[in-house]
Amino acid sequence: MKDADIVGAALAETLPQTGRYWFQESHLLKLNLLLVIPLLSSSVSGYDGSLMNGLQSLEQWRDYFGSPVGVTLGLVNAAQSIGSVLAIPFVGDLSDRFGRKPILLTGILTIIVATIIQAASINLPMFVISRLVVGFGGMFVTQPSPMLIAELAYPTHRGKYTCAFWTMYYLGAILASWTTYGTQVYQGEWAWRIPSIIQAALPLVQLCFIWWVPESPRWLVAQNRAEEATELLSRYHSGQTTGLAESTPLVTREVSEIIQSIRIEKEAERTGWSALVATPGNRKRTLIAICVGAFAQWNGIGIVSYYLTLVLNTIGITSTYDQTLINGLLQIFNFAAALSAAFLVDRLGRRTLFIWSSVGMLASYIVWTACSAVNAETGSKPAGIVVVVCLFVYYFHYDIAWTPLLFGYPTEILPYSIRSKGIAVELFSIYGSLIIAAFCNPIGIENIGWRYYIVFCCLLAVFLPIVIFFFPETKGRSLEEIAVIFDGQKALDMSEVKGTESAILEHSGKVAATQHEVV
Repeated sequence: MKDADIVGAALAETLPQTGRYWFQESHLLKLNLLLVIPLLSSSVSGYDGSLMNGLQSLEQWRDYFGSPVGVTLGLVNAAQSIGSVLAIPFVGDLSDRFGRKPILLTGILTIIVATIIQAASINLPMFVISRLVVGFGGMFVTQPSPMLIAELAYPTHRGKYTCAFWTMYYLGAILASWTTYGTQVYQGEWAWRIPSIIQAALPLVQLCFIWWVPESPRWLVAQNRAEEATELLSRYHSGQTTGLAESTPLVTREVSEIIQSIRIEKEAERTGWSALVATPGNRKRTLIAICVGAFAQWNGIGIVSYYLTLVLNTIGITSTYDQTLINGLLQIFNFAAALSAAFLVDRLGRRTLFIWSSVGMLASYIVWTACSAVNAETGSKPAGIVVVVCLFVYYFHYDIAWTPLLFGYPTEILPYSIRSKGIAVELFSIYGSLIIAAFCNPIGIENIGWRYYIVFCCLLAVFLPIVIFFFPETKGRSLEEIAVIFDGQKALDMSEVKGTESAILEHSGKVAATQHEVV
């Protein structure tokens, strides 16, 4: 695939043509290895979010905590989401004020503390409190990470890396599901305490290596530290450590675009929370971010993600062994499907994946609902088997868009000045939906069984036209150039972008002797 098809012709002209693979370039290899640290943030969330599915399948956990059901079970599952929502009002401003990296570190440490509380829980209230703290800390891990990845990644890698971010959710989910599958042989409370302890494994890995992760160059520019941003981009995008005096054409253009974009946004005073709705372009961005967050939870995924046990119970699969096995296999399947889509995102495009996914989910959910009805009314085992097959088919179509693009797409369409706050709004949409769903889903399944699935068939039918008519394509543009889709050409008029050296010095508050046009 040509570079121009990924980042646009203008930026592609500045990319060095070495004839070597990226992993043969030491600076790109180092950068991509360092980006694994924020990339693991979604794996941390995946473990935390999927752990309850596995624990609910364990008789040992149910016996220890008195087999919670209904509203009580809903509270246990909603606790993490409630903790996340409590953190959202603060995390957006904190990421802009202190930087992406310090907020990520705060989240890592908080989750480690929460893990200690959860593993040592002696009653249900203590367990619920630990889940609240997990959710609160998880927001400090999740919110800055996709921004740090998008703002640091090499231009031709940005799309794949940002889409791979939430795909790695399933790496944590796989670890959680197979850990509970393995500990079911323990007869005592260690069957659920061991998975709770392992919850700290991924945050500890992040903690060991976060020191070497660089800060976002866009945040540095916004803090009047453009010279540092140039040196950082020179080191990791061009492999040079000589500073801004010998910047390559790629770094020259990248820094100039960043400076010009942030300067325009600041001059227009588009930096507060009100900026999210201040212009038609920002209103559309914010609405898309909210829709992506809400649709990703109300398209029926919450039924399987948090209540797989109840779904399997309705079709006669009640064995702990069978339920944990299906859960483990499902997570491996999810990871493979989502990762494949992440690698294809630049070739197929974001919009294509969203539409394909929405159509496939609607079709599979209709079949799932019909077979669940047959199984419930007649006890047909073949219909029950088809339901399990539909789970995998549905998840495949969910995985190819709503997993890789959940944060990848909003991160791309939001300009720097509102990116942190926009992601926070999306997270509120996600976790607010999760809180409501956590209480509604178990009550709906217990009271009306398979008929509850009809609700999601109707919702999917509504979501499809919104995706078709409202979600624009963003491939083939740099992170700054995407603004043109929403704000018009005035959003990034490259004829006004000055030469890198003079722009950096001026932006840093230093005297610039001359200004040159970027070719």
